[in-house]
Amino acid sequence: MQAIRTAKPSVVNNRKIAYSGRRQKYWIAWALAAPALALRVFTTLYPFLMTFFNSLFNLSMFKRNTGGFVGFKNFVDMFSDSKFLKSLEFTGIFTVVSMVFHIVLGIALAMMLNQKFKGKKLLRTVTLLPWAMPMVVVGIAARWAFNGQYGLINDAIRWIVPDFRYDWLVYSNTARIAVILVDLWKDVPFFAILVLSGLQFIPADIYESARVDGAGPIRSFFKITLPLITRNLLTLTIFFTMWRLTSFDVVYSMTAGGPADATSLLAYRISMEAFSMLNLGYASAIAVFLFGVMAVLSIINVYAISRVDID
Repeated sequence: MQAIRTAKPSVVNNRKIAYSGRRQKYWIAWALAAPALALRVFTTLYPFLMTFFNSLFNLSMFKRNTGGFVGFKNFVDMFSDSKFLKSLEFTGIFTVVSMVFHIVLGIALAMMLNQKFKGKKLLRTVTLLPWAMPMVVVGIAARWAFNGQYGLINDAIRWIVPDFRYDWLVYSNTARIAVILVDLWKDVPFFAILVLSGLQFIPADIYESARVDGAGPIRSFFKITLPLITRNLLTLTIFFTMWRLTSFDVVYSMTAGGPADATSLLAYRISMEAFSMLNLGYASAIAVFLFGVMAVLSIINVYAISRVDID
């Protein structure tokens, strides 16, 4: 009995020591993470709060009573602004169409690069060259390529159709198509390389077993490859979608939002309102709206990834 009585306090003391050790580890972890958290607060949270604060005021250099509190008037005015609505329309088209082709072409290119053939490493390196080029440089080169008089695109078509001439960037529909094509040309290779990294983690034995069971390439793709890279695809999709939503340089360097704001993306519209029109309050409202769209899409993507993990 005496041994049992003396054992109980020692057990309690051991628990206290273990709890104290865990608390010390937590404090060390928080201390190490504090600089990163502080940096995140000043680079993300503080700018967002200031942007939201500015969106509630009339901060236009060309309007009367500038600096006055207007509440959510800037947000209401957005949906009666034809320029904003046109930018919102093209941003939606640009993001959806670009991401569909990113996924389709990216998977196809990744599957090709995953095959065994001579010169595979060289081809992978060459494939990444467009992504390595700055978008401003690509946009300026594309503007020359799509020029109606001396552009590379028209010159190539003239080999088949003599005297062909078309001003691709003068008309709204073709200008939008040109912007999307340039975006795909630059970023699909990077998307494909990231998908390729996921493909290389799939064991070859699985395909061999499927082949023995009579599964062809198409069936193996839909039953093995696609399910195993779905989580990877969803993760890539959210990042590339965010980059599409915040795209600025391709429009700035290639079309300057024209013709008639047909290729103006939301990020470009924010820039024009803030630095050309000097309408900081309205530009802040558009920025907050864009942030909200990105937040909603991120939540949906995280939910989709969690469902894939459960299944």
